[in-house]
Amino acid sequence: MVSEETMMFRFGAEENKAENIIRKVCAAMEEKGYNPINQLVGYLLSGDPAYVTSHNDARSMIRKLERDELLEELVRSYLEKKK
Repeated sequence: MVSEETMMFRFGAEENKAENIIRKVCAAMEEKGYNPINQLVGYLLSGDPAYVTSHNDARSMIRKLERDELLEELVRSYLEKKK
């Protein structure tokens, strides 16, 4: 049986974890001379961690989160800034 009610999708406390990881990973990419926006988009679209530098352990940090968690944090942050 299919439910007619809308499901709620929340990560709760994971938002801060995702934000912290995104900030650290972007800082590591900038330190190495990469454009963090381009690199993150490549990673999010492909799932290939090679888009993220291993500098400052950024690659292993980004892999601690699912890509949907990263997207959720990016969308949440974007929408909050638009208010």
